[in-house]
Amino acid sequence: MIDLNILRKTPELAAQALEKRGYVLDILQFGEYEQKRKKMQMEVESLQAKRNTLAKDIGRLRSKGENAASLITEAGSIPKKLDELEKKLNVVQSTLKEWLSKIPNLPQDDVPAGTDESSNVQVKISGEPKIFSFEVKDHVELGQFFGLNFGLAARMSGARFSVMRGPIAKLHRAISQYMLDTQTTRHNYLECSVPTIVNSSALYGTGQLPKFKEDLFLVNKYGQEEEENQFLIPTSEVSLANLVADEILAAEDLPLKFTAHSLCFRSEAGSYGKDTKGLIRQHQFEKVELVQITLPDASDRALEEMVGHAEFILQELNLPYRKVLLCAGDMGFAAAKTYDLEVWLPSQKMYREISSCSNCHDFQARRLNTRVSLANEKGKVQKKFVHTLNGSGLAVGRTLVAVLENYQRSDGSVEIPSVLRKYMDGMIELGAN
Repeated sequence: MIDLNILRKTPELAAQALEKRGYVLDILQFGEYEQKRKKMQMEVESLQAKRNTLAKDIGRLRSKGENAASLITEAGSIPKKLDELEKKLNVVQSTLKEWLSKIPNLPQDDVPAGTDESSNVQVKISGEPKIFSFEVKDHVELGQFFGLNFGLAARMSGARFSVMRGPIAKLHRAISQYMLDTQTTRHNYLECSVPTIVNSSALYGTGQLPKFKEDLFLVNKYGQEEEENQFLIPTSEVSLANLVADEILAAEDLPLKFTAHSLCFRSEAGSYGKDTKGLIRQHQFEKVELVQITLPDASDRALEEMVGHAEFILQELNLPYRKVLLCAGDMGFAAAKTYDLEVWLPSQKMYREISSCSNCHDFQARRLNTRVSLANEKGKVQKKFVHTLNGSGLAVGRTLVAVLENYQRSDGSVEIPSVLRKYMDGMIELGAN
């Protein structure tokens, strides 16, 4: 949630910042909402003050043995009036909150302006794409020899699902285990097992609701009321961030670093006709998620650290990749700054996203109501919103795609990267049929 004080004090600056990401802030609309809220708030407060004054006057007259009947009558009419005013105020406040909830985060100052990926900035390239002496196969063609099947999945679930059996299922699991072990033992993330079904408040907290409801898979139970709706998580970021919802954290406990390997579900998996073949865009996929909860002044450093943790996986797998700073318009709704890591896919002769790491500043924390106790210069303890960060460490299916394509051989076999072999019972290759 955007900081209301920013909109109240410097709406023009907020509008300029949001313009960088192609969002038009309706300052006049905000002014109308604020005017209504202020008016209703003043009326409520005035009536509350009158109620309190009357109560004192009634008490004073009674203590003197004087008649307070007229004041009692007047006071008796206030609760109904106050109830009506408070209901109207709640409506105004709810309308304002809903409007605010659809405003994306303000981009950080060093984020380039732009509305799409054409304005993203390449920060670095790591590794050289391998030059093959034969015509490369894509992961779909390679995978069919090792147990990857889309037809079986389509029969039971429809498009954009997959079945893995045998060697490729083992390799897929090995990749996720390696990632999780690396992030916990080397980078000191706390491993978590979290729900894949969450309620609407959890998704509101991380910014998926209300704006992106159509991108989610809804879970319905027989006889369930709409307000009790549950959803499949689009990423375990949702569950991990909600571990600290409505918490007041101690400064000495930060940063908190969580990781989880989970299934993820997205009903909107990209534009129609794009990446409908293969594992690149699936309705169901797996990720090893990274989440950090930090002090406000530590999040910039934490973002660079988190990106490094994701890069480490690619480096150990010896996969060529590049690091890209996203422009404001290409960032996610809740992000203030985002780096993408894109891995090289030989079959497509291009880099494709495999990790996205974002600093959300206090945007999610305001929605989650997650704060930290901090002492100011005078020693007075204040409660401030934490900063939240999230990233993929990495997307498991896309890593599998990259391994298959970059490690393929002319005979159709695939070499297993050395760091994965202990998870594969010592296997060094997926043999060709």
